[in-house]
Amino acid sequence: MEKDLAYPSRTKGIIMVLASSLFWGASGVIAQFLFQKQGVGVEWLVTARLLAAGLLLLLFAAVKEKQSIFDMWKDRFSWPSLVLFSLFGMLGVQYTFFSAINSGNAATATVLQYLAPVLIVLYLAIRSKARPAGKEIIAVLLSVLGTFFLVTGGNPNELTISGTALFWGLSSAVALAFYTLYPLKLLKRWGSILVVGWAMTAAGVFFSFVHPPWKFEGTMSFATVAAVSFVILFGTLLAFYFYLESLHYLRASETSLLACAEPLSAVFLSVFLLGVPFGFGEWLGTVCIIVTVLMLSRAK
Repeated sequence: MEKDLAYPSRTKGIIMVLASSLFWGASGVIAQFLFQKQGVGVEWLVTARLLAAGLLLLLFAAVKEKQSIFDMWKDRFSWPSLVLFSLFGMLGVQYTFFSAINSGNAATATVLQYLAPVLIVLYLAIRSKARPAGKEIIAVLLSVLGTFFLVTGGNPNELTISGTALFWGLSSAVALAFYTLYPLKLLKRWGSILVVGWAMTAAGVFFSFVHPPWKFEGTMSFATVAAVSFVILFGTLLAFYFYLESLHYLRASETSLLACAEPLSAVFLSVFLLGVPFGFGEWLGTVCIIVTVLMLSRAK
C-alpha cells in the first residue's frame, strides 16, 4: 500500500531518484566506452561488477541492518529461489544488457530493456487468462511501434543496429521481466538490499567459473580504472541505494515515472559523449517506448 505523502522532503526524493536514473544511464554509456574504446571484455566486466557490488551491498546490509547476512542460506524455502534468481534474473540481466551494449550501443540497449513492463503485462494477462485493459493494449501496440522506429530508423528495409544487438536487447527485456517478477517473496521476507547483494555475489561467483575476474582483457589505464569504478560504485551501489531511499519520500508510482530519466540520460550521453548516431526515427521510437512505460506505470 502506497504511503500518504505528507513528506517535508519531496524534493530530496526527486533528486535521489533522478540521480539514480542518471547513474544507471551513465553506467551503460561508460560500459560502451570500456568495450569499444578500451577493449574490455563483456565477461570480465560482468564478473567484476557482480562480485564487487554484491560484496559491498552485503557489507552495507551487515552494518546498517545489524542482522546476520547468512540467515537466508539457512532457510530451506529461500535459498533455492535465491539461486534461481541469481542465475536467471541477476546474471541474466547483467550479461544480456552488457552484450547488447557491446553489440550495438548503450542508448538502444537501454531503451530496448525498457520493453520489460510490456512483457510483464502480457505474461500476467496470459497467466490470469484475462484480457488486458484498453490502456494496456494501446501501450503494447505503442511499444511495438517504438521498437520498429528504434531499430529501423523508420526505414523497414534496413536495421540501424545489428541483428545481434537486437537479439541481446530483447533478451535483456525478457531477463528484466523475470528479474522483476520472480523474487517478490524473497524481497518481502528478506529486504531488497540483502536479496540483491547475495544475488549479485552468487551470480559473480558462478560466472567466475566462466571468466575469472583476474583474467583482465583490454587496455589497463587510469581511464579504465576510473570507468570500472564508476560502473561499480555509482552505476550499481549508489544508484541502487538512492532509488531505495527515494521511496521514503515519494510514492512507488512516482519513482517509477521519474526513473524513465534513465533511457533518456543514456541516449543523450551516448549521442553527445560517444557520438552515437541517433536520427529522428530513433528518437521517435525512444519516445514511444518511454510513453509506454509511463502509461503502464499509471495503470493498476
